[in-house]
Amino acid sequence: MRIGHPEGTVAQGGMFATRLRTRFGEEIALPDAFILGNTVRNFSRARPGTGCMLDTGVTIGYDTPWRQVHAMLAAAAAATPGLAADPAPIVAQTGLSDFYIGYKLIAYVEYASPRDRAEVLTHLHQNIVDEFNLRGVQIMSPHSTEQPAAAHVLAPADWHRAPAAPPPDHVP
Repeated sequence: MRIGHPEGTVAQGGMFATRLRTRFGEEIALPDAFILGNTVRNFSRARPGTGCMLDTGVTIGYDTPWRQVHAMLAAAAAATPGLAADPAPIVAQTGLSDFYIGYKLIAYVEYASPRDRAEVLTHLHQNIVDEFNLRGVQIMSPHSTEQPAAAHVLAPADWHRAPAAPPPDHVP
């Protein structure tokens, strides 16, 4: 559940406050007045069970075909442990801005704790960056106003610069 900025699992509902346990194990007390004054997003009500919905977004320049972006986001989702294949992740285009298109990947994740959700999201973000780098597609910042002469991407040979070490099964 996300209330305003804080996100976590409801640990305790009270008469004057609600306590959330964050993915880092922190417990946050939110007064009822704060809850009433903010947007509440309940990720676990999308379907029955122990999982929740997870979403993330990227902005990509108009020079990349939207069909390619959809396929790359789907590939990144398929490579992410913890994301459910059923229901299948979906990609939505969330905006047509002056210099880029906004995309949102929405998927279902099985989890037992908020930390699990955070770890799946971390792996998803890593897979998105890798997939876009592999395809030579630059993920744009919302502040970019021009296309660079060449896409700013990292070649796979540069993914494990010191002090990072490649995993044992890494093939350059």
